[in-house]
Formats: sequence, structure tokens, C-alpha cells
Amino acid sequence: MATPSRRRAAPVRARRSHAERTAETRAKVMAAVVASIASVGFQRTTAAEITRRAGVSWGAVQHHFGDKDGILDAVLADSFERFAQRLAGVELDGLDLDARVATFVDGAWEHFGSPHYRCTFEILLNHPGAEGDAWQGMLEAWNEVWTRFFPAPHLARREVVALQLYAISVLSGLATARALGGRPARLLDGPLALLCEALVQNLEA
Repeated sequence: MATPSRRRAAPVRARRSHAERTAETRAKVMAAVVASIASVGFQRTTAAEITRRAGVSWGAVQHHFGDKDGILDAVLADSFERFAQRLAGVELDGLDLDARVATFVDGAWEHFGSPHYRCTFEILLNHPGAEGDAWQGMLEAWNEVWTRFFPAPHLARREVVALQLYAISVLSGLATARALGGRPARLLDGPLALLCEALVQNLEA
């Protein structure tokens, strides 16, 4: 007589915590903003478009972000954090200045040349609330990474700030040129090499 087969019990799925559900919802909404700006532009990234792409209600968005300005501020903060994390794990011991500059520029360009940064740049240009706090947040994230790569105690603070703004301007400009003109990546190697050369010359003791 055949022994009846035993049905396996379905695995019990662990319930997610409130913090996990909150993080997931916030991530969905911010990803929806980035995807929408990349697809239809800043002006057409409306509340309705954000909720449609995120698959959540506007009430849920308001609960987590307050309003659309709150979402945009969160996307900017996330972008700055992405930049910092991209270079945070780089091992610098044993690298000379040339290697540090090359590594820094390569990592920074990976961020500035990404679709995510292009969306961030549109927010910075169009979001009225981004003029002060967001720009300051970007500089703080940038300065934290920069100081780890280039302590440069021999430079005055104004000289350091000038170099930082110069590097940001070059990288942002190249990102814009590639986005508007469809420049192949290889054509940007020359300008990036010039940026490395300028930084080395000005950072040398």
C-alpha cells in the first residue's frame, strides 16, 4: 500500500519591520523621481507621475516626505551620499599624489557621468529649495571625500575651496556636454586628463 505523500508546509515569510517597510517605500518613491526625470524631464515629473511610477498613494508619499519639495530634497541628499560612498572604500595607503588624483577623478566621473547625477543636476537647476541647503550639502559631501584623498595642510582654505569648485565645474560641464551632444566617452578622456594634471600641479607641496 502506497504511503500518502506529505505536503511540505510553505515556508513562513518573516514579517518586515516598520523601518524596513519605510525604507522600501522611500526608496521606491526616490527611484520613481529619478526615472521620471530621466524619461520625461523635471517639469513633467508631477505628483501623479511619481505615484504612478512608485506604485504608492500620494498620501503615503506625504507621510514619508511631506510634499514634492521634500522628495526632491531627499533625492539630492541620496545623490550626495552615493558620491561619498562610491569613494569611501578606496584604499589610499601607498598611493602617491598622481595615483590619488587619478583614482579620485575616475570615481568622481563615475558619479557625475551617471544618469542619476543628470537627474540630480536637473533638480539643482529647477528646484527653488535647492539653492541653499542642497548646494551646501553637496559641498559638505564633496569636502569630506576630498579631505581624505588630499589632506594638503600646506594649502590655505580658500585655495582648497577654489580647487574643489574647479573640479566640480569641470566634471559638471563634461557631464552636460555628454548629455547634450552625445559625446562618446573616449572624447572625454582628454579633458579628464587635463583635470588630473591641473589638480596634481596645484596640490603638490
